[in-house]
Amino acid sequence: MYSKKQTQQLLQWTDELKQQESADDLVKNIEQLREVLRFHDWRYYVLTEPIIADYDYDLLFKKLKNLEEEQPDLVTTDSPTQRVARGLTKDFPKVAHLSPMLSLSNSYNAEDLNDFDESLKKVIDTNQVTYTLEPKYDGTGISLVYENDQLVRAATRGNGSIGDDITNNAMVLKSIPLSAKFSDYGIARMEIRGEVLIRKSVFETMNQEREAAGENLFANARNTAAGAMRMQDSAEVAKRGLEVFVYSVGIAEDADGNSVLRRQIKSHSQLLDILYTLGFKAPKEGRELHKCKDIAEVAKYCQQWQDTREEYPYEIDGMVVKLDELNLQDIAGFTAHHPRWAIAFKFKAKTATTRLLDIEFQVGRTGAVTPVAKLSPVPLAGVTISSISVHNEDYIKEKDLRIGDLVEIERSGDVIPQIVRSITDVRSGDEKEVVYPTKCPACETSLNRPEGEAVWRCDNPNCSAQVVERIIHFVARDAMDIDGLGKSQVKRFYELGFLSSIPQVYKLPYPIIQDLEGLGERSVKKLELAIDASKQEPIHKLLYGLGIRFVGQKTAKILTKKTANLFDLKDYTLEQLQEMEDIGPKVAQSVFDFFKDIQAIKMLSELEQAGLNFTQDLSALEPASTKLEGMTFVFTGTLVKMTRNEAKKLVEDNGGKVTGSVSKKLSYLVAGEKAGSKLTKANDLGVKVLSEDEFLGMV
Repeated sequence: MYSKKQTQQLLQWTDELKQQESADDLVKNIEQLREVLRFHDWRYYVLTEPIIADYDYDLLFKKLKNLEEEQPDLVTTDSPTQRVARGLTKDFPKVAHLSPMLSLSNSYNAEDLNDFDESLKKVIDTNQVTYTLEPKYDGTGISLVYENDQLVRAATRGNGSIGDDITNNAMVLKSIPLSAKFSDYGIARMEIRGEVLIRKSVFETMNQEREAAGENLFANARNTAAGAMRMQDSAEVAKRGLEVFVYSVGIAEDADGNSVLRRQIKSHSQLLDILYTLGFKAPKEGRELHKCKDIAEVAKYCQQWQDTREEYPYEIDGMVVKLDELNLQDIAGFTAHHPRWAIAFKFKAKTATTRLLDIEFQVGRTGAVTPVAKLSPVPLAGVTISSISVHNEDYIKEKDLRIGDLVEIERSGDVIPQIVRSITDVRSGDEKEVVYPTKCPACETSLNRPEGEAVWRCDNPNCSAQVVERIIHFVARDAMDIDGLGKSQVKRFYELGFLSSIPQVYKLPYPIIQDLEGLGERSVKKLELAIDASKQEPIHKLLYGLGIRFVGQKTAKILTKKTANLFDLKDYTLEQLQEMEDIGPKVAQSVFDFFKDIQAIKMLSELEQAGLNFTQDLSALEPASTKLEGMTFVFTGTLVKMTRNEAKKLVEDNGGKVTGSVSKKLSYLVAGEKAGSKLTKANDLGVKVLSEDEFLGMV
């Protein structure tokens, strides 16, 4: 950890080194350059609080790289430039850990913790103990060996005694220091235990990008981290957003091979503080690490963490309780399986096992055929799960899912559940392979799988399932916002022959439908008023409601930003569409094809004849001011002085943009009451957070 004085010095060096162009000056200051880069790596990857722009970092890194390429004798093993891919690793040699990586015994409630406390005190023969409490990270284990301040080896946990040598892959992870000043503490050789993790927000972004690219989604962050560390190409490992938290030490020896533990380092909390000071990501007291005076305080903190676990930026499945004093740990000793001086408090399960009863194939509005697993109902994280999307054919094959399988399901972060794996070793032999349909389940049209995509599609635009889903999308709140015409009513009216296309929404026979069971004159009159009101919706909502593939709400706004009449889009060339802000080739091709389709133009003409709004005053779209020009905002939590839509309008009226996701490029996050994961992610990324009043002060 760098002191305030060192930080100021390094920032001064940063500015000075950015200005230096002379190779002689850079050679003279090469150690400063390396230390500056190490410092900024630490700020970015360990603290997640960067203080220079990516461009400035890249400039300094390039200077060092060029210098070392021109003068190879200047290269050192711990130089920041040495975090590079070292070619393919075709196999991972087995290596023995310097000390065993043991498991932990488990507890699930305060009673279990009390039993642990009583048993431990009998062994150590004292009631005066201090416990530490830290998160039990849900990642994959790693062991790091340092000799003479240099990282010399990294290995997987393996069987606890022998693991795989993954040194090349570990060296590309910037949260692992290539060198650390263990010698300042009289340590010549150190074996450190840690956990390889992927931050929740990073994992979510990775899956969003894979979904957009038509690639299979990663099942969970834990398996993805474990798989990444065994990838053959360390260049690919570097792209996976992996981080390492260290949590204990196997050995710490001086130059003569004597242990410095217990002699110079007296407690577990002191050990973690030293690791944190040396630049490792380690549980920090007052943040992840708690020192507790008794087991009751331990139980209290365990419950607090269980209640708020989703707010933490990494996946954790419990807490680890340890006796803090190292000499008392020695007295307590070990069993063959676990240390007697530590125990894991396991959180309530976010996984469950259940039976896969069947797989149904559902057709969406764009013709995509999505398999949906039907499960024997099982309670999980506060809800009962009976149905889960299994995405596509490749996903089913990858998971080797069969009808009748016992499967493990997961619900992480109170989001959509997913199947983690099929438990193949308990199969009876009666399970049936999943046969993917070759024809549309709704209309019998032969299915097509476009090259480069993972999804099979029905290309029949008149497919009954697609028609119904398109109408449901059209009338939804984010589109034409027709209250009273929900999914069930759309399906009912379709089956009765009242709705067979989007334009027929505006031709419903009100006198007839008011006599239907469950309806009546009053409810039908409200529906009629809602349908009439929808005719005045702005053209970007109409465009979104048409359900054009790849055109979401934001894209619809971009496409209509300079469009006076919706029909103008049929005159755009493919090149003109791609020139629009944030419009890529896929979106441009989809929009171009839609407005060249005769049936689509016919549908638009019918909607125009029905009285829907197709025009807008472009001058009225110009922002009232440019105070927020070039700035992007995200709103989260409950706003008190305005609605979310009013806040969005304020931003747009002042030349700014509102987005729904948090990234490093975001200008501001405005946090209302009970702000959740987006606030956590913004803090993680160093995004400026405003209160509602601070935002209003800007405009």
